[in-house]
Amino acid sequence: MPLLFLALLIGIPLIEIALFIEIGDEIGVWSTIGLCVATALAGSLMLRIQGLSTLSRARAAMARDEMPVREMLDGIGLAIAGALLLTPGFATDTVGLLLFVPAIRRGIGRWLWHALVRSGRFHVVGTPFPGGPAYGGGTRRGGPIIDGEYRDVTEAESGQPGNPESPWRQLPDAHGPNDPTDKTEKQP
Repeated sequence: MPLLFLALLIGIPLIEIALFIEIGDEIGVWSTIGLCVATALAGSLMLRIQGLSTLSRARAAMARDEMPVREMLDGIGLAIAGALLLTPGFATDTVGLLLFVPAIRRGIGRWLWHALVRSGRFHVVGTPFPGGPAYGGGTRRGGPIIDGEYRDVTEAESGQPGNPESPWRQLPDAHGPNDPTDKTEKQP
């Protein structure tokens, strides 16, 4: 993995420099610079439009008591697309523009979702993708549930008790005092 990161860190700028030279030779220096500025402006406009649409879909999903997994994956894809379009260069602009295409972005999101589920670190009931396979025994009303390993981050690694004022220890029990799904620590 470190070698792949190093290769990308060196390779991407070299590809961008080569493309700048070739395109600048064909259309001229000022046209090349203008094209870079135009893609950055177009990317910021597309990010604003699609980002607001994704935000409204996420709010609607939460209003229906559903976990907005699809919308979160869309938001991550849009953030990466916006960053790539703001980065000067034609290769990064091409990848950024491709990520603004909803079908491509959702395909990558679906692949990422399946990779997370296959990793075994999460127990998932339901699927955020219509027609997609359900994991962990079927679907439920309200969308998928992700149940992963967790620990109270206020506790020190040495086993010392954490902050007694932690808001995570003071959450009200919404399901009653004997709820078997409640995994919070009970305070005396």
